[in-house]
Amino acid sequence: MSTHREPATKVVPLPDLAARIHDGDSVALGGSFLHRGPFALVRELIRAGRSGLEIVKQSPGYDIDLLCRAGAVKRARAGIVALEGNFGLAPWYRRAVETHAVELEEHACATLTAGLRAAAFGVPFQPVGGVHGSDLVELNGWVRMADPYGSGAAVYVIPAIRPDVAVIHANEVTAEGDARVFGTTHWDRIMTRASRKVLVVAERLVDAAEFEQRPELTLVPGFMVDAVSIVPRGAWPGSCWPDYGVDYDAVSAYLDAADHTLEDHMTAGPEVTR
Repeated sequence: MSTHREPATKVVPLPDLAARIHDGDSVALGGSFLHRGPFALVRELIRAGRSGLEIVKQSPGYDIDLLCRAGAVKRARAGIVALEGNFGLAPWYRRAVETHAVELEEHACATLTAGLRAAAFGVPFQPVGGVHGSDLVELNGWVRMADPYGSGAAVYVIPAIRPDVAVIHANEVTAEGDARVFGTTHWDRIMTRASRKVLVVAERLVDAAEFEQRPELTLVPGFMVDAVSIVPRGAWPGSCWPDYGVDYDAVSAYLDAADHTLEDHMTAGPEVTR
């Protein structure tokens, strides 16, 4: 009698995926600005009433702005935060920082990446170039270290940043949790290697045989992934290349608080209407 057992599926409903993130968790969000962010999961966290979150991302925008608008964020570690050239700065995020509702550890994209790399590589800090003369050094208390090999040069070192969970949006996943994206991967690779737990939202579920034909496209192997949810158009109102582009009208409506409430926006999400 065969003892072979099929692997259990890691596919769960979106509310179950959100339940794996707890109040006060440090959450790294994949994608960049309005592109391939796990936005359906962000909205689900708001529906679940999450609070006290720390958001970690080099270039957030809609995601952190929406979470700040809902009062779900306590702390942010972020580089540039914006809704891109079409819309400018993220207004609810900016207001939260200015009123001290959110504590900000401000980074350059490179310094945040360095901290994540340190965590991923299992070392306490990571050297980074390009911050000499920046006020970020004093704001964050980063240490300047002499080259131990005697060159006479010095470099700043960034302490390790290890989020509790990383969430990315992928084009395709398998039932075993393998995930792949098409086009640029932004900072998703290092986020998933640095975090204690990895969750994935994906456009569609495909057979593992398709992944085996193009193994180089696998961004995150299934053994690293806790769970996945399938949400077509889950990166809305952002893009997920090559499946769809940014819904600029929806972003405009989100920003028009006079005529569109937070509830109006939340009910328009594809995870609700599909």
